[in-house]
Amino acid sequence: MIKGIIFDFDGTIIDTETAWYTAFNEAYEEHGVELTLEQYSTCIGTSLNSFNPYEYLMTELNLDIDKQAFRTAVQARHSKLMELEAIRPGIQHYLDSAKEAGLRLGLASSSSLEWVEKYLEQLGIRDYFDCIRTSDHVQKVKPDPELYNQALSCLGLAPDEAVAIEDSPNGSRAAAAAGMHCVVIPNEITSFLDFDVPHHKTDSLSELDFDQLITRDCFQSVN
Repeated sequence: MIKGIIFDFDGTIIDTETAWYTAFNEAYEEHGVELTLEQYSTCIGTSLNSFNPYEYLMTELNLDIDKQAFRTAVQARHSKLMELEAIRPGIQHYLDSAKEAGLRLGLASSSSLEWVEKYLEQLGIRDYFDCIRTSDHVQKVKPDPELYNQALSCLGLAPDEAVAIEDSPNGSRAAAAAGMHCVVIPNEITSFLDFDVPHHKTDSLSELDFDQLITRDCFQSVN
């Protein structure tokens, strides 16, 4: 039996990622540049080290753009788009079911603690989590397993006693590297990406029976 669930945040609990891609894509189009999903996907669920969408136009394409004004405009557009977003289907049910079943709940995010806490408070779900680990707590974010390793240690669980809930390839790689089973619930953006590690995939948690998860039945066919 599973004793704990560790959730990713961005794109998993609430779809912040589609809004980010839309905001950046619109900003790039204003400067006559196409931002492909393939290019943008390299920074989904991880740091901006491999591709920084805030600076690419200036540092790589040498466009004369005010960096701060660009960043402010993108963030404002993202905030506007996020007004339309709510907690993803099935998440609230899983949080409630996990608490009823006495499971430990953790959160492992490559974003900052300030960012994560902001939305958890807005959604009214902060108190569900027994442990939260973010980029503030580790030296390396996903796909490195450090976030999951720390969350497992904090919850007092072994890797085979917990399941990760993820939406991105980088997140699922991190969970696999930590030795965990992983359920992938892609969002509008990550559904187009390739997942290269074993996982159970479903469109949303509302389509996956909670008991199938905690008994690991949903992983029987996962290689």
